Amino acid sequence: MNVALESPEMLLLIIPVIIAGFYLLRKTKTKLVEWRMLVAFLLVLALAAPYTTVTQTISEEDPSLVLVLDRTESMNLFPEDTGTGLYEALTADTPTTLVQLTGEKTSLGDAVVQYSGLGNQIVLVTDGNNNDGKDLEEALRFARDADTPVYLVQPELETNDLSVEVLGDKTVVVDNQNEFEIVVRQASEQSVSYLLEVSVDGIVTPERFSQDTRNNTILINQTFTTLGAHNLSVKITPSGEDFNKSNNEFYKSFYVIPKPKITLVTADSSSPLASILRNLYEVSVVNDYPGAGNITDSKALVLDDQIIGNFSEAEMKEIKNYVSNGGGLIVVGGDKAYNYGKYLNSSLEDVLPVVSKPSEFKGGRKLVLVLDISPSTAAHGTLGDILSNAIFILRNDNLKDANVGIIAFGSVGYDVSEGFLYMGLPQNLALLEDKIEQLIPSEESETSLDQGLAVTKEMLEGEDGELDAIIISDGGIEDSYDASLEAAKELQDMGVNLYFVHIRSSAPSQADQTRTLYAEKLMQELGLQNNYLHIDMEERANIVFEDTVATPEDEGEEPEDPGTYMLLEYSPDHFITKSVNLTTNITGYNQVTPKAGAERLVITVTGQPVLTTWRFGLGRVAAFSTDNGDGNTRWASALYNGSNSRLISGMANWAIGNPQAEEGAVVEALDTWLGTPSDLTLIMYDEGIPQLKLDGTQIDLALTGRNTYEASVNPDEIGIHDISGYPLAVNYPLEYRDVGLNNDIKPLILSTGGEIYTEKEARAFLLKDARQNSEREATEPVSLKVYVLLAALLLYLGEVLVRRIREMRKLKQAQGETGTEEAGA
Repeated sequence: MNVALESPEMLLLIIPVIIAGFYLLRKTKTKLVEWRMLVAFLLVLALAAPYTTVTQTISEEDPSLVLVLDRTESMNLFPEDTGTGLYEALTADTPTTLVQLTGEKTSLGDAVVQYSGLGNQIVLVTDGNNNDGKDLEEALRFARDADTPVYLVQPELETNDLSVEVLGDKTVVVDNQNEFEIVVRQASEQSVSYLLEVSVDGIVTPERFSQDTRNNTILINQTFTTLGAHNLSVKITPSGEDFNKSNNEFYKSFYVIPKPKITLVTADSSSPLASILRNLYEVSVVNDYPGAGNITDSKALVLDDQIIGNFSEAEMKEIKNYVSNGGGLIVVGGDKAYNYGKYLNSSLEDVLPVVSKPSEFKGGRKLVLVLDISPSTAAHGTLGDILSNAIFILRNDNLKDANVGIIAFGSVGYDVSEGFLYMGLPQNLALLEDKIEQLIPSEESETSLDQGLAVTKEMLEGEDGELDAIIISDGGIEDSYDASLEAAKELQDMGVNLYFVHIRSSAPSQADQTRTLYAEKLMQELGLQNNYLHIDMEERANIVFEDTVATPEDEGEEPEDPGTYMLLEYSPDHFITKSVNLTTNITGYNQVTPKAGAERLVITVTGQPVLTTWRFGLGRVAAFSTDNGDGNTRWASALYNGSNSRLISGMANWAIGNPQAEEGAVVEALDTWLGTPSDLTLIMYDEGIPQLKLDGTQIDLALTGRNTYEASVNPDEIGIHDISGYPLAVNYPLEYRDVGLNNDIKPLILSTGGEIYTEKEARAFLLKDARQNSEREATEPVSLKVYVLLAALLLYLGEVLVRRIREMRKLKQAQGETGTEEAGA
């Protein structure tokens, strides 16, 4: 029991008590003074107000609910009275606040954030499609962190609906082939067919399609041969059930610009790299650095397999200034570049996102998360923290090169991930997060950590490299302690690094009679006390993982023959890699190590960097540490063929940044939805009066920067609009794009501690679950002052009683002696 004081400063009164006590002891030398000093000490302690804290489980019989009823236009696919009966049933039994969303915008995220963390539990009756305000996924994470359970009641689909949308860039380059995605969505998963009509500048191409999935993506390629405004529209005509016709047509506008200028410095003007660049851009090919005056108009400078000796220090300074002021730089490898071209510690390397030293690959990391999902984790409120800590660990940047497995255990252990998954692919991270968020407590009552460790051993046997296993539990391992210790020792003998993340709770089986924590004792017996983390609920374990890829070797060491290596997209969501699906190998690369702050986009399967980027000043720099596909090395020939070549064009487009020439008046405005304003930007590179008209009506412009003007436009009609020659497409309201139930939010709903129901299930179980979720542990102070005062009183009365008894004995003895004297007389 921990004891604290409300007024510790009152203990200073002990000083005069001690002084007075010692003074009286010297004068009287009786035990009475000692008794009175002890009583005085207790009275001073009472004035200091000692107290302790106790943890109590509080349960609300009538939990406070907020029912968010979605009645926006997208809900017309469901019964009109959805949620009404549920609200009436809930409000009859518990305090329930009704919040209704109406109109052509759905702001579910705003409602979740507004009512989270106020002692409420939130019930969403909705299709789950959020299109305004706070992002719903972020809002649900906020609710989870605020310990606010959110329940989802999914209505039953009454009718089907189809919608269409076109995805792709708005600003495109003349004579370049562009790929666009036509996405057709349906509310149900029935088999549907439709006529798709694609119109490009008025020329219509019809084709019939069918689908039996929620979404269907159709790819189209289009090349524009003239500059300026162009438009594309698509229209679907379903052959079956379709509730809303307004979302069957979609408009997209394009603004076609001249080919951007780039400069290519190369000794191999016929390489695959040069061919791709010529097809896409206006390329100036030179053998030597052309000088600062000749690259000023270039959007990017490409150095192909150049050695440092080809450049003077003055030229290096010019390149650095060029990039700092916004130019793009791509440095392509080969047998004369990077580690072969003496880049190490050079002026060029100052600009690059890499150091020209080899990176040592240590064999990768195999990590197993061993998660406790025994019933005690739900009973004592730690399940959410166990799962959240697991996801937090998975998102560690230094695990991007790791292979991760997930083991869950209650009475038995089982493989959740079905083997190891590589974390360099975001779809694998998303898959594991989804599996973790859907874990529920086992029905058996035991917490058998040994069973989880046994499955971990099976998963790690025969693996090499860095082997780690992290146990995340509430520590209630009393019954399985001995077996768990043996299993843990076996993992240690295999070279596995063990960690134990212990979520602090009121689970009784986490400590023995001497209050020794079994989890801490386990790690101490293994000699791994530094790997034991005891954290409170809502805290996250900070486990440091060293990067197993980018470790520089000794300077000057020659790289070994790399052989043949498959390429992996290390950051698939980056602008360069998001539309690329690499399916090729390379036979060689330059040895480099990424600098701090750089971003690896493409690596070999052995972890070696191939494409690394960063920002330098206002410019963008890409280090492409393999060759141009030709020449003496021919390391990366396959990268320049087929769909793999998108990596090259994506890299160049990223380095270029804004492809528009910095001259005249440049307008930018994204296509939009009816009722959603579009932000417009005008940059005046030449002198003149800034003027823009929307369909002939003057636009009010606001000066926001040097020669930069902005405005917000919100046309009230669907179709293609004209902004002084620049096109703007306005489509059906965003409310009608996403149709049917949004199943992507289910894992996040469960992670808040909520559940997912049909309306019938919600009437039967929601209130019961809400009452169970209302149980919480509260720590309250308990004053010990009365006990201290009682002790002082008992001491005082005891002292008085003892003294009176002694006085009475002395009196009787004195009376007896007097009587004896009288008898003798």
